Amino acid sequence: MPSEPEVLKTAEVIPLELKQEPRSKGISTPRKKKPKELAVITECCTGCAGSPACVEYCPVEDCMFWVPDEDHPPFGRIQVDSVLCIGCKKCTSKGPDGAFLDGCPWDAIVMLDIAEVEKVVGVMTF
Repeated sequence: MPSEPEVLKTAEVIPLELKQEPRSKGISTPRKKKPKELAVITECCTGCAGSPACVEYCPVEDCMFWVPDEDHPPFGRIQVDSVLCIGCKKCTSKGPDGAFLDGCPWDAIVMLDIAEVEKVVGVMTF
């Protein structure tokens, strides 16, 4: 099991200008209820060489996005916007061409209970 994700720092919307391609496409309406779990990307994420399958299957606009590794360009990783995530787990269940995987091939996506997330970022609204 990967170590505790360190990407959870705040429960604020991440500005669009900080979200690089590839970014998830899909619904852009605000979530209607607080999810029971949130997807969190751990330090194990490799970004799948700039072509991550998890982003393609995320149904929420700009929820998952590329973050460059400033110390090691052109490498980077994927990040999840905790305010936009609906906890659907689609990012953990499919691979390229619709092949079902047992989660991310690098075990870099974990689903955290919302109570655990709120201990780090504070109480989240929906």
